[in-house]
Amino acid sequence: MNILIMGPAGAGKGTMSDLILKEYDIPHISTGDMLRENVRNNTELGIEAKSYMEAGKLVPDDVINAMVEKRLQEPDCQKGYLLDGFPRTLVQAEAFSEIADKIGKPVESVIALEVDFEILKERITGRRICPKCGAIYHIKNHPSKVEGICDDCGAELTQRKDDTVEQLTVRMEEYDKSTKPVIDFYEGKGVVTHINAAQKPDVVFGEIKEALGKIA
Repeated sequence: MNILIMGPAGAGKGTMSDLILKEYDIPHISTGDMLRENVRNNTELGIEAKSYMEAGKLVPDDVINAMVEKRLQEPDCQKGYLLDGFPRTLVQAEAFSEIADKIGKPVESVIALEVDFEILKERITGRRICPKCGAIYHIKNHPSKVEGICDDCGAELTQRKDDTVEQLTVRMEEYDKSTKPVIDFYEGKGVVTHINAAQKPDVVFGEIKEALGKIA
């Protein structure tokens, strides 16, 4: 089961990814995590990527593509994969399509999570994070028992610097410009399912399971 999950910041990709992993026992591959792991382990690709990062440049597509190709051939991807955060652009999508076909792991389903800007704004600005244990809360939808204090470890909750309306607006503009053409690309392959991610998580996941049931 080879899946891409796409959606703007605050659409619930992390929550849905966790549920998909538990249900289908496939690895969740975040390109950000994969990049950091390669750099940390000083792999050949990690060393190359680090040279760009230290120069303040974006890591080129061919380096990211090579990392993804290598990662998808590891043993834990035998049953499939859930890719999050890649491909981000049409150029990446076209290159990845060739890679995925070459290694016999073509994308079978693209889950496109969709949420109105006003709902995203409420989700993003109300999000609070524990800097110690990483627990995530929301002042309205999932508040901590004691306001501003983590239930799990007692640390003081913080708000990420980029969890603002201004930064959300920038991210949405970038998403519309770069990522929507990727969804259109996969629409052409007939593998996209659009999900209203403004619904309750169990309803959203129910619709995702229904979509994935068609390829299982």
